[in-house]
Amino acid sequence: MHIRYQCTEDMNSRKLLSETRRTFPPTKARCQQPSRILIVDVTSPSWANTCSVLSEALENSLCLACSLTGPSRIPLLSLYLVQNQQECLLPFVHLKENFARVQACISELRSLSREGCFPQGGNGVVQAVQDGLQQFKQYSRHTAAGGSANSSVEITILTSQSGKEIVKQLERKLKDVDLVSLRRIQVIEVLKRDFLEPEDVEQCIPAEEPSSSDIAILGMDIDLQTIEDNVISLEMLFKTWLHDCGSEREHLHLLLPSGGLSCGTAPKPTLMCLKCDLQERLLDPNLLSGTTDGTLRTADLNSPCQMTAWPATMLYKLQVVKALKSEGVCESVLYGLPFIIKPTSCWQLDWDELELNQHSFHALCHSLLKRKWMLLAKHEPQNTCPSWNVVVHSYYIIVPSDSATLLVKPVAVRELLMPSDFPALLAEHPERVQSPIESALNSLEVEVTYNPLYLKSNLYKYLKSMLYRPLHRQQPQPRDQRAERHQPKQHQSRAKATVAPLLMAPSPAQLFRPAGVRRDSCAHSFLPTEDDKILH
Repeated sequence: MHIRYQCTEDMNSRKLLSETRRTFPPTKARCQQPSRILIVDVTSPSWANTCSVLSEALENSLCLACSLTGPSRIPLLSLYLVQNQQECLLPFVHLKENFARVQACISELRSLSREGCFPQGGNGVVQAVQDGLQQFKQYSRHTAAGGSANSSVEITILTSQSGKEIVKQLERKLKDVDLVSLRRIQVIEVLKRDFLEPEDVEQCIPAEEPSSSDIAILGMDIDLQTIEDNVISLEMLFKTWLHDCGSEREHLHLLLPSGGLSCGTAPKPTLMCLKCDLQERLLDPNLLSGTTDGTLRTADLNSPCQMTAWPATMLYKLQVVKALKSEGVCESVLYGLPFIIKPTSCWQLDWDELELNQHSFHALCHSLLKRKWMLLAKHEPQNTCPSWNVVVHSYYIIVPSDSATLLVKPVAVRELLMPSDFPALLAEHPERVQSPIESALNSLEVEVTYNPLYLKSNLYKYLKSMLYRPLHRQQPQPRDQRAERHQPKQHQSRAKATVAPLLMAPSPAQLFRPAGVRRDSCAHSFLPTEDDKILH
């Protein structure tokens, strides 16, 4: 069960003077995304096996975050290591401007596997949490004095120790700590798969949803999850930071006919409104720096035919106008990027309203699956541009799934449709051409379901090469030279530099399987089902 802790703080309202001796990065415009602190516990005997996959997954995810145009999805990042004591490996940095520095820290993280493991025990994790919160408090004072603030922080702890024991330590030690700016603590227990060969680790199938529980302490929730120590699972964990974490308002109103009658004889023209959030199913390749020729296309919020889940700056309204049989929708008329629709988690709504809205959404998903229907919905721009003489409508197909989500995708209208006068398929073919085709097809491996996790495009390597700056190369320092740099002082907290947390509140990965689409029907889940065959 996931119950999200809703922050009530507003650090912007505090007019505090900056009296810190630390050097802070320049202030930025206010961001709704939380700052992230990543705490890596390296005291486990299995750290040598986890180190390489963790480093690769973290570097892959961060290079992706640095390459996305638009507002930063991970505005600030800080990295702690826990050995005999906590150590701030990476002070607060603006991620997009400091990939070379982040890459150097990850290289230093990789070097730990060669230096051996560290004894377990002690309160290093708790001390890292305390120090990170102290640094964030000082950073917030600095940015508030400059007219800008990032008001909340999330902490993610990666450990191979017992997650429940870590939670108990946090419960005992954080009683007197100021947690007003803390949105959530996430404890990730990394499990080792002893029966996997090293070459099979990356092909290991991650769980569809990490097993997790929420433990309420100190007026907030600690999210406890377990995850396997392979690149894919950890990469998907870090990619959750790229989702929109704002919960101040819903993203979408899905309008359905009420179906009721008024006291008179005429139907009452009322609409049922389901309040929903949008979540990206895929990253738009056009938003990745250097992956397109010429000028990059960014999402145009004023476009009559454009809907976007990032950044969520406007409220969309989709009015359902028709129901469609699932087998009657041709894949060729669908275009653009799909988005996931899910019940809103907006904290400003009353709890009873949230619960009713969620139940209604689930009932809609169930009924659509039972009837084998899709929905056709019309979208009207909320704010029409003065240059438009008429309002341009766009239309979307809404597809149900066996999870508590819907898939929405743009569908073609008459103005966009091109002629398609194609000849009918011949019933028979000469044997001299049919036999070679059959032989070629028989030589192919057949998969029951398409799994994108098995396909690589070398995109990560390309993005790293674009972000890498030889003039800013930073070699990891020997640990004996770093020891003095990170020693705690009396008037400062333990880390020498300011800390800015990196993690974004992870939302559970949405598994999506369409009810059925004619022609090119495909599975929308990025995680395989139990029936999937591992071919690699």
